[in-house]
Amino acid sequence: MEKIKVAIIGTGFIGPVHIEALRRNDIEVAGLLDANLELTQKKAAELGIPKAYASIEELAADTQIVAVHVATPNHLHYEHVKAAVLAGKHVICEKPLAMDTAQGEELVALAKEKGVLNAVNFNLRFYPLSQEAKSRVQGGSLGDVFVVHGSYLQDWLLYETDWNWRLQPEFSGNMRAIADVGSHWLDLTTFITGKKIESVFADFKTFHPIRQKPKKAVETYTGKLETAIETEPQPINTEDYATVLIRYSDGSRGALTVSQVSAGRKNRLSYEIDGSKSSLAWNSESPNELWIGERSAPNQILLKDPSLLSPEAAAISSYPGGHNEGFPDTLKQLQKKFYAHVRAGVVPEKPDYPTFADGLYMLKVGDAIFASAHSDKWVNL
Repeated sequence: MEKIKVAIIGTGFIGPVHIEALRRNDIEVAGLLDANLELTQKKAAELGIPKAYASIEELAADTQIVAVHVATPNHLHYEHVKAAVLAGKHVICEKPLAMDTAQGEELVALAKEKGVLNAVNFNLRFYPLSQEAKSRVQGGSLGDVFVVHGSYLQDWLLYETDWNWRLQPEFSGNMRAIADVGSHWLDLTTFITGKKIESVFADFKTFHPIRQKPKKAVETYTGKLETAIETEPQPINTEDYATVLIRYSDGSRGALTVSQVSAGRKNRLSYEIDGSKSSLAWNSESPNELWIGERSAPNQILLKDPSLLSPEAAAISSYPGGHNEGFPDTLKQLQKKFYAHVRAGVVPEKPDYPTFADGLYMLKVGDAIFASAHSDKWVNL
């Protein structure tokens, strides 16, 4: 069988992660596009990709390319996704789907019109124990869900000298911590519980209203800037921290805290779901353990073991019990489901991966959170 050929746009932190996952799924990464041709050629050579494109138009015109992965800064998502979809190519896009809801709605409609498969990389759904959590919650094991609460904590922007393009609204959008990582928590807990958010009340804080921007480009997640790098003060208008109170449409409640200035928390998404019978809790820094809380029996820790999991969770566990699976495996599992439909040539009625529609829903939730934080009021979706 001839291999599916795909192209990648963007080689920052997440682009090479997509590439690794594609190769694990026996998908051929045949082309690359980055900020300029010189950089694209350099990165293509480093990553073993045969073709370097000079423009999105050249990529879109390549008839050998079946699907495109968009892993560029946020402000470029709409342009790149639209060009790929108009060319009839399937698309997996990093979140957010677009810079605003209007763009998101256009992309959802365009993908439907063109009949292309589409996904947003909310890959954290594909930890086996989060799939297990979904099976237990929606299967009734917890009883009626009362509260969904948790956090997404990081420390990579703790110092005023930490810098990244995500700090600039013209590249990232009008929110940062919520859009960058809070959206993962909101998507994941929505996926697990099946609940829809009715209204939100948000509180934002920018602890570093002035940061030191380097006068030359720096890589993401490289830690504190070298003292030798020359910087200039830059005003910051997006949030370092946010807490969001949530009212779900069924009357249950939720609470999310997001921070990119929490020392020692490298990349910790955590959730706890409390029901009328029992609770469960999970965090991404210990992704192979699921805590199960009981009132009248001992609490339990379920270790990831496909022989002990629901069929849905076992299906995305590639290794036996005691063999840990982590972040790179989540992209592999999302892509595995997506490309199964590409091979079949069918757009499923109920996709088993997050789609542009899910990306649009998160944009709408984000709009409500932003409006609440700037009005000090509850805002309905």
